Amino acid sequence: MADRLSAPAAISLICDDFTEAAPVERQGAFDEQQNAPDGPIGWEGYGAQRAAAARRTGSTESVVYGDATVGGRACVVISFEFGFLGGSLSSRAGDRLEAAYDRARELGRPLVSLIATGGSRMQEGMIALTQLQRVAAASVRLRATGVAQIAVLRDPTTGGGWATLGAGADVILALPSAQVGFAGSRVRPPDADPSAYTAEAQLAAGQIDEIVAPVDLREAVSFWAAAAAGDSGTRFDATGRDSGTRFDGAGGYHSGTVEPLGGSGTAEAEGAASGSGSVPPPFALGAPSLPRTGWDAVTQARAPGRPHARAYLDAYFGRRRTLSGDRCGGVDAGMLCGVGMHDGRAVAFVAQCGTATLPAGYRTAARVVRMAGRLGLPVLTLIDTPGAANDAAAERSGAGAAIAELFAAIAGARSPVTSLLIGEGGSGGALALAAPGNTWATPDSYFSVIAPELAAAILKRPPEQVPGTADQLRLRPQDLVELGVVRGIVAPQE
Repeated sequence: MADRLSAPAAISLICDDFTEAAPVERQGAFDEQQNAPDGPIGWEGYGAQRAAAARRTGSTESVVYGDATVGGRACVVISFEFGFLGGSLSSRAGDRLEAAYDRARELGRPLVSLIATGGSRMQEGMIALTQLQRVAAASVRLRATGVAQIAVLRDPTTGGGWATLGAGADVILALPSAQVGFAGSRVRPPDADPSAYTAEAQLAAGQIDEIVAPVDLREAVSFWAAAAAGDSGTRFDATGRDSGTRFDGAGGYHSGTVEPLGGSGTAEAEGAASGSGSVPPPFALGAPSLPRTGWDAVTQARAPGRPHARAYLDAYFGRRRTLSGDRCGGVDAGMLCGVGMHDGRAVAFVAQCGTATLPAGYRTAARVVRMAGRLGLPVLTLIDTPGAANDAAAERSGAGAAIAELFAAIAGARSPVTSLLIGEGGSGGALALAAPGNTWATPDSYFSVIAPELAAAILKRPPEQVPGTADQLRLRPQDLVELGVVRGIVAPQE
């Protein structure tokens, strides 16, 4: 079990300063019930329990909130006091939570929730349970304004607090060994495995993004508060051009400003998915020479020593942090997602690592693309996969639906998306990450409707005809430029 911090101690872990807001005072018949000695449903002894909790903790409720700075960023911070009746949600706690969400919305500041709760307060019956609806509604209102919600899961985070403030956040961090789960320790089945209800288990199941030690929590929350602002204070400029390096289709590389692609001649065709306000693609890190044949392109892309996603992310971002899991029980180690800082600008990234992509990988990528759209962050995708995982387990996990979800997320992206093919581009499982009109390629990559070996097998060709089949598929980077599939070929940095 992790250490159980008080509300002030949790605040001091992350905040440069904190000013607590005054308790919300409502008027009306319901508040007369709430202020009755034993609460809204007359639970015998409840008033005495609240008074004892107040004396013990120095707090008048299980929730405090207020204005704070985190890493120099203005935020609204919520902190639960577990010592006050187990951090349980009451109608007064609901008042404070709703007020905190509304303040974050009105001020346009990230909302940071430091959660430690056992769930709804039984002494207030259904009145307490309905506070979850209030929190959910406040969260929806805040999300509609594009303000980030960051959750830190302390010990314990269970019940409705996990199912609203925690699991509903954009970014979910957890302290090591924290108890995390919808079912609290006293309401689980007798034979339930306790290890399934931990932060570590939730990370493995794709339900949280990262486990962060207390000593590192300030840095982590500061990063996400800055990322929520887009960079040092601005989000993407929808009228900007991107600069990069391209191949002209006739054998040469050209550096300089790249105009957004036309095609339809409409503003929409030159909008978010075509490069307007987008980030430039990374420089190539691998072989600088273009492949002579289609089979040369395939062998270069499959070379063991070729740079993969981690190398590109390390070269492109000064700092980055992870967004992990599909929130449906799955994680794909071959799909790296998160947010990084590039030239002082926050950029969401989705990167394949050269393995067959699992359904969980596509769902995680779609989640990140949608989140980037809400927060106004441009997106970088790195394409590198032999194809989508196609075994029985992948089918049972909804491979088709997961790929469709990512295709839709890219097609409907509210932020500009830049894509770079850095290795293998295996059919639809790779194309799902590609931004229409703003996809680039490295010299040591290929993109194909089907692997040459599989194409030859379907056509009943002998193995020695596989290289010729690769030529027929026109999968080389320069072929892709001529076909209009990619916008250009990036060169190594000079």
